[in-house]
Amino acid sequence: MIEKFDDDMGIVRPDINFYDDDKDTSLRPKLLKDFLGQTKVKNNLHVFIEAAKSRQEPMDHLFLIGPPGLGKTTLAQITAQELGADFKVTSAPALEKPKDLAGILSTITEGTVFFIDEIHRLKPAIEEMLYIAMEDYELDWIIGQGAAARTVRIPIPKFTLVGATTKAGMVSSPLISRFGIVERFSFYSPEELSAIIQRSAGILGVTVESDASLLMASCARGTPRVANRILRRMRDFAQVAGSFVDGVTNITKKIVEEGLKRLEIDNLGLERYDREILLSIIQNYGGGPVGAETLAISIGESMDTLEDYYEPYLIQSGLIQRTPRGRMVTEKAYAHLGIPFGGRGGNPIKSEISLFD
Repeated sequence: MIEKFDDDMGIVRPDINFYDDDKDTSLRPKLLKDFLGQTKVKNNLHVFIEAAKSRQEPMDHLFLIGPPGLGKTTLAQITAQELGADFKVTSAPALEKPKDLAGILSTITEGTVFFIDEIHRLKPAIEEMLYIAMEDYELDWIIGQGAAARTVRIPIPKFTLVGATTKAGMVSSPLISRFGIVERFSFYSPEELSAIIQRSAGILGVTVESDASLLMASCARGTPRVANRILRRMRDFAQVAGSFVDGVTNITKKIVEEGLKRLEIDNLGLERYDREILLSIIQNYGGGPVGAETLAISIGESMDTLEDYYEPYLIQSGLIQRTPRGRMVTEKAYAHLGIPFGGRGGNPIKSEISLFD
């Protein structure tokens, strides 16, 4: 029997990036051939890497677009590995002043792959410095103040900038135009995620039955990070339940079904807060429309969290639609929650439990 416990971390939140154990980092593939899914992106990148290596020059700057958890950081690391180059990583919010960027770029070596995550959050002054560094491989530095101030250009080694963003629309056109390679990530299919789960299970030293891996994959929101997180939790359940084959922890479909029930994850990958959003719109606003700010207040979340982390998957799944007047739930959402279309539903807690009966 698996003991019930509460999980408030949001296991299906792909934006959360904490590490469960020391083996977590080893789940990232190191080479392009080991990277599963994103076939188009991977094939194109293989060509660009091989061409750059044959010319013995840094690869052109690479811009990666896609929701969190799809492998943008992993692919940046693989690019550096395949090119045989140093890898430096930072995030846009960490670059507060131009001198922060200058400090990094002035210490890189020839061909370094420099990764900036959430590049849409760069400050204008840093972005302008980055323009010159990307195009001319030089840094503009101002010496002196007032009338005595002058600009000095400092040469830096040629490098490959890899920028990643979850919000391409917030990246300025001048910055995007300086990237020679632009690739967009798409969500993974259940079959691709099942293959990723099987690979990760081998690294973690557990076995997963095929139907169990497909069930986990179907609940992973099309995101490898979520799939791996669910896998680790199912490993915990299987170990505590004593599910072993030849001394190795074995994850069965029954274990996964019980584990998902305990974690309050349903067959679409929705967790409690996702269902609370749908139920709030149905019960409090008659199915909508309702404004994002009002909805965020009603569920006790910030509007940014609602729009960035909850809505995208709900919209992609066809459960919510955006209209000029606000958010509305669809007939599919009513069906998923077991509520008659146009009705206001019952107790939210009962609705959650009924999903697993």
